[in-house]
This record gives sequence, C-alpha cells and structure tokens, in this order.
Amino acid sequence: MAHASFAGLRVLSLESRRAKEVAKLIKTYGGDAFVVPAMREIPLESNTAALEFAASAIAGEFDLVIFLTGQGVRAMMPIIETKYNAEDFLKALRRTRIAARGPKPQGALRDLKVPVGVVAPEPATWREMLGSLVSEYGDLLGEFRIAVQEYGASNPEFLSSLSDLSRQVTKVPVYQWGLPEDLQPLRECVLAIANGGVDVILFMTAVQVIHLFQVAEQMACVEDLHAGLEAIVVVSIGPSTTEELLLNNLKPDFEPSRPKMGFMINEAAQYAGRVLKQKRSGIDVALATRLAGLTFAPTLSPGANGDESSAVQIARPVRKVAPSTATMAGFRDGLAPMDFLHEISSRIAAADSFHMVLERIVEFVTTVIPCDSCFIYVLEDQNLVIRASKNPHADVVDQVGMPIGQGITGWVAEHREPVALAANASNDPRFKAFKNLPEDHFEAMLSTPIMSASKVVGVINLQHRLPYQHKTHEIRLLSMLGFLVGSEIERARLETENLQLAGRLETRKAVDRAKGILQRDLTINEDDAYRMMQRESRQRRKSMREIAEAILLSEDLRKTRPDALAK
Repeated sequence: MAHASFAGLRVLSLESRRAKEVAKLIKTYGGDAFVVPAMREIPLESNTAALEFAASAIAGEFDLVIFLTGQGVRAMMPIIETKYNAEDFLKALRRTRIAARGPKPQGALRDLKVPVGVVAPEPATWREMLGSLVSEYGDLLGEFRIAVQEYGASNPEFLSSLSDLSRQVTKVPVYQWGLPEDLQPLRECVLAIANGGVDVILFMTAVQVIHLFQVAEQMACVEDLHAGLEAIVVVSIGPSTTEELLLNNLKPDFEPSRPKMGFMINEAAQYAGRVLKQKRSGIDVALATRLAGLTFAPTLSPGANGDESSAVQIARPVRKVAPSTATMAGFRDGLAPMDFLHEISSRIAAADSFHMVLERIVEFVTTVIPCDSCFIYVLEDQNLVIRASKNPHADVVDQVGMPIGQGITGWVAEHREPVALAANASNDPRFKAFKNLPEDHFEAMLSTPIMSASKVVGVINLQHRLPYQHKTHEIRLLSMLGFLVGSEIERARLETENLQLAGRLETRKAVDRAKGILQRDLTINEDDAYRMMQRESRQRRKSMREIAEAILLSEDLRKTRPDALAK
C-alpha cells in the first residue's frame, strides 16, 4: 500500500459546497491546496414546474418519482410550502413509488419519512439509475408516468432513455448551477494551469469541467488550458465527470476506487506524484500509470449509434481496485489525532436528526475502513434494531432486529467485545442469518460495540464479500469510533423519542378536549364522542389530531363571535 502524501504538490480543486473540507484534506495529505469554487447554486426564475409537480403528485398523477439529489429534495420543500400543505404532499409521495440516485437523496427523503424503493448503486450515474429501474420494474415501466427532480441542469441522455421506456416523463427543475459572481479566481486558475502553476487537478462534478472551459473560452485560452491540463495529473471522481472531460478531448489519468471525496483525495495523494513524474519524463501515460503501481483497465463509452466501432476508448486508463482492498490505509498516516477527532465530531455535530447522525457515522466509518457493507444496530428495549446501512435496504432499516445474545451482533453487545472474522463468517457458531440479506453470504466480518457511559447502546458491523484479514489498527479504530459516537447516538435517539412522546401527549390532550366539546354540544357520552372522531378520521383520511384540532378551532371561532353562538 502506497503512503498517502502529496509531498508538497500544488493541488487545485474547483469544489464549492465542501471547499473547506477539501482544502483541509489536501493539506492533511501534505499538498499545497488551492480551492477555487467553480459554480454557485442559483434559484430558478420561476417555480412553476415544482408547484405543478406538487399539484400532480397530490392528485396521484405519477406512478414513479425519481429524486436525483439530496439538495434538490431540501430545496423543493420550501417552494412547495408556498402554495400547498407540506404534509399533503409528503403523504402523496408515501403512496407513490420512489427512486433515489444514491444515499444523499435517500437520506433527505428518509428525514421526511418518505420510503425509497429503488436506490442506484455506485457510482450512481444515470446509467446505474436507469439499470436499477429496469431491474426493479421491468415491463411495467412502459405504463409509468414518471417525474424526475433535476439537479442544476438537465441530463438529456437519461431523460431520453427514460422516455423510451415509459409512458410519460416530467422534468422537475428545482435549482440551477451558475458561474460564480466573481470570475477572477477562475480566470487565474486557467492561467495557472496553462503556465504550469498546478501539479494536480481534482474534478468532482461535470459542471466544474464545463465552467472551467467556459471561462477559458471567454479568455480565448482554451488551447492553452488544454495543453496545461495534458501536462498535469487530472483526476475525475467518476464516469459522469469523465464523460464531460472526454467531450473536451481530455482523458483523465484515473478515477478513485469509489466516487467519494475522501477516496479521491487519498488515492490522488498516493499515486499522483509518481504519475506526474513519469508524465513529465515523456513516458506514455498508460506506462506511467503502471509504473506508479496502479492497476488499470480501459473504459469504453458508447458511440452515438451504440456500436463498438464508433465507441470512444479512454486511452488513459481508469483505476480499478479489487473489492475489500484497504485503499484508505494512508488515511491513518496523513491525519493527525486531533484532526481525526475534529473530522468525526464535526460530521456528527452537523446533523440534527437521529437518522442523519447515523448516516454520517456510516459515511465516515466506510471512508476510513473500506468495506462492502456497514450496518449500525441501536439497542432499544433489549433488541438490536438496524437503523442505518451503507447499502440500500428499505425493507430492513428500522424494521429488523435481534435480541441481545443472538447472532454475532448480539454476542458482541452481550460481551462488549469486538469480533473479527477473516473468512467463512457464516460458519461461525454464533452466526444467525435472517431476512435473506445478501450480506449473510459475505466472507469477512468485523463487529464492535457502541458504548455510552459504560453501557452498550448499539453495534457497528462491517462486512467484506471476499476474505479479508482485519489489521489490528482497523479493529482498534472501529472500537474507538464505537466509544466516540455512542453518546451522540444515545442523545439523538432520546431526543427523537422525546419529540415523539411530546407529540403523542399533545395529541392526547387535543383529543380529550375535542371529546369534551362533542359531549357537551351533542349530549353524547365519551365513548360515542371518541368513535365519532375515529369515523371522521377514517372517512376524511386525516389523523385523530387533525380532527381534534379542527373541532378546537371551531370552538375558538365560536367563542370569538358570541352573536354566532347565540344563534
């Protein structure tokens, strides 16, 4: 495993949303960081499309809704609330098939209590999204009316392919990407690349590529920019970004093993120095990447007519890492203890809901210890319930659990000790399969308790498809994470329970007051009043609290108008 260090290389990133985090990671790995935002999120001139979508969704006119970004989900809700009741809209979504392009929109929807039936696997491009839909629904897609929440710009390939397979496709733009208001920093980037002032550039979205070349075109420097990029290490986060680079006749040197910021920066730190040295020595790029210690394979991009003869081949290969390889081993070398603690604490502190806390923990754990599966179990009433998963399991998360002492997970909770199995995990006498999860057949497993104030509050499980010998520092690291996050998980869980308890208490108080009003006005007993409210709740498809609040509102209006009461 290569040591992860940029060794002073000048690393440019065009990231906007997570600029500070990117700069910090580059510096952590010994790079000279230059982070210049290449885009900004700007509101649409009109929200008509989003409001029309909400009206159609509430009316039940969609068979499937596809959400492409978590930010789009969050940006959509305030728009819809300007005209419609948010709960009416969310209830409509809960009755509709929902698909998400990856864990971020899935997490945003989970916070809204909207179940997701289909999640695109990594690298979560439009092709994975389309493939997942075809796999899940097959020929039924031909009758579907589909809505697609867009992110920043339309994806014509996805929309066209989806239109061919379905009855109707409706675009739902929520926001768009624009150039930064101050273009001078981007212009300086173009000149720095053209004049050899940058060693490594990290492209994290296709929009960054588009905007960089757009500014270069305004400066009449496209050829100089292209020549400069050819002389440095170009890293693309994934297939969609690579495709945009290819459209500009630029072939990336490699992609990370997973399309994640942490993996991208770590692996760039491991290999960029040697790739750059070989490139500047005039050695062929493919040879340079092999000399750098990477295993590459060419990637094909289908041509316009779909046949191989017109396919565009990426001459600069894209790195492929075998499953279960500890690609982030260098993370431990480059990150100081205080930085490590700050990283995880900031990730947790940035979340304000139980499931978001757990999702951030999963994201962090799977970044520092690569694995094929990660489950977080939370102890509730002596049962360990799955509350978060790296892989999409809508039918398992929040639904499936086991008592303490049952299975490897239960054993870890009972004995408060980690368990590391390098192979044949399912043959361990403590193992217990349930729900026919694919992970039950994975070879390797690492399980550690989550502790808070000397008591177990949950368990973290990591699994690998292939045999994998967990290193001592990985076991200790996961155990330490279990101690670090235990209190936050317990706090978030109790806070959620308190909110639910407070909600139930408020509901009971409202229902009791409403029953008293009905008893007085209709001269009926308490049971009859309650049954009347139940009947109204079923017929109107409203909760008991909503029915009670309507009765209380009517009573308040009568009190403010004594003349009406007298009549």
